[in-house]
Amino acid sequence: MTVPLTDTAPPSTTELLTGVLLGPEFRREHGFWQRLISTEPFRRPVGGTPDERLELAYDRLRILNHSLDSGARLASDPRALAALHAWLGPVDPALTTVAGIHYNLFLGSLLDHGCVGRRDLSDYLTMRRIGTFLCTEVAHGNNAAAMETTATYDRERDGFVLHTPNAGAQKFMPNTSPAGGAKSGLVAARLVADGCDHGVRLFLVPLTDDVRPLPGIRVRRLPARMGSPVDHCLTSFDRLFVARDALLGSGEEGGGPGEFRTGPGDRRRRFLTSIGRVTPGRISMSACAAGSARATLAVAVRYGGHRLISGARGASPVPVDAHRTHHGPLASAMATVFAMSLLYRRAQERWEARTDEDGRTEAARLVDVAKAWITWRAREVIVESRERCGAQALLENNGMTELVTGVEGAITAEGDNIALYAKAAADMLFAGSSGGDGGGSGRVPRPGDLADPRFLRRLLASVQDIWFARARERALATAGADALGRWNAASGPALRGVEAYAYRQAAEAYAEARAALPEGAARDRLGELERLFAVEWVARNSGDLLAAGLLSGDQVDALAETGEELIAAVAAHSRELADSFALPEELLADWPIAGPGYADAYDDPRGPWTTSPADAR
Repeated sequence: MTVPLTDTAPPSTTELLTGVLLGPEFRREHGFWQRLISTEPFRRPVGGTPDERLELAYDRLRILNHSLDSGARLASDPRALAALHAWLGPVDPALTTVAGIHYNLFLGSLLDHGCVGRRDLSDYLTMRRIGTFLCTEVAHGNNAAAMETTATYDRERDGFVLHTPNAGAQKFMPNTSPAGGAKSGLVAARLVADGCDHGVRLFLVPLTDDVRPLPGIRVRRLPARMGSPVDHCLTSFDRLFVARDALLGSGEEGGGPGEFRTGPGDRRRRFLTSIGRVTPGRISMSACAAGSARATLAVAVRYGGHRLISGARGASPVPVDAHRTHHGPLASAMATVFAMSLLYRRAQERWEARTDEDGRTEAARLVDVAKAWITWRAREVIVESRERCGAQALLENNGMTELVTGVEGAITAEGDNIALYAKAAADMLFAGSSGGDGGGSGRVPRPGDLADPRFLRRLLASVQDIWFARARERALATAGADALGRWNAASGPALRGVEAYAYRQAAEAYAEARAALPEGAARDRLGELERLFAVEWVARNSGDLLAAGLLSGDQVDALAETGEELIAAVAAHSRELADSFALPEELLADWPIAGPGYADAYDDPRGPWTTSPADAR
């Protein structure tokens, strides 16, 4: 007789793949959020005006806060913040926005400035006051260092006078209206004392009560924004006095009452501290985009399996997913979605592991590039998934329209994508490194097999090298130009190099995840996704790789067939792969097209099919 040593069954293929997507601790890190969005308050409402949906978002924010053991613990845990965005994003983009602002940008900044024990945070932890963050100005966008809002030290009152000097200095898009309740904000302003500019700092300022803005503060709602109905506003200050302790980090300043001074070299460091929560915010944007893409793709896969269309003449109807024209784009999207999820986790882990200055620089670059690449790819996946579901997915009750527009906000939030790519491109270009392995564009060609992931990763690295080599050539060809002229000459290929860097990083994350899996079906499935992801990118760059002698003509010819074979392999397991996203059934039940009875959502109790012939007489 065999005696079992444990009653714990080995993980299934689906569970192993869920661990790949969400991490080995996915039950601990994600379980709370999966359970929360499965509860009744988070069910999808029927209809509602934008104002009603905004009110619902703030109601849900309070329910969320009440469910936490500690709002401060959430705000201090970047992984938990990312998980919040990954699960709330597909449910309620407006809620995700206001929650991210309150917990990450507002509470997180207070915690980073050592406010625990020095300030009473109970109003914000209990949500008697909701927190917001006022940094961006109308005329400055991503150029936060150029902001014009001032906080001038008033020696007689030993405090600061906040003022908006012109229309361009109005704070742009914070959720500062009284909607949802009383608000307080962290206001980024240029600190001026005795005519000296001490740089941009944060000030804690009560903004509204439950009904209106407080005296000295002007708040105007912006025009309706595409996507979720957040109360985005223009906010300005009319010589508003705030006490000295409104300045975050005020305990570091020298001088007693009526005096103000800062030490030398503090300006840049304190500015970076003031906006330090932007990096966890970018990780959260990546998680949000990946979560939204997973949700829409899962629904598209399910719908394709139970939407029947006529077969060949005389044959039975078949699911629309039986057609290569339908399942092909979804298979490619599946490979991309796994890549997005793996890249966001890779960026998160690199950021957490940073130790020295070089490590911090490289980790921050990866976070920035990952945010841009993931949100752009999410838009592609969401739009493709929407198209595969036809007109049904244009209806709000089927959940996709909010995500189609919502991802546009993620593309712009926490740093516009093209600005993030441009910064990474300039750093990698003018530092003399493309972030590669030292091979440069002179990499010696080595033969390889398209079935070998290692060979494919070498090709991805070479694509990165090729584009940065072109960028350097263009910069050198304009050596007599000014800095802007050299950058303009090099920026096109340099941005392509950054895109290649993102693909390479995602491919390396794929390889590490596959190597960590045991032999078996899960490893096979991930290997198919990994190769499809790489082959499709290599195919897009096959001309350059052929010209560089890194691919043969026969291999270029074989790319199309290899891609088709991999699409067939991935499509054969699409439902199992979608199940690995671990979406709660309660969430999917809110989207009619996710279930086989989707037509029942349109049933009419008074329709002619409900009337018997006798009734008709």
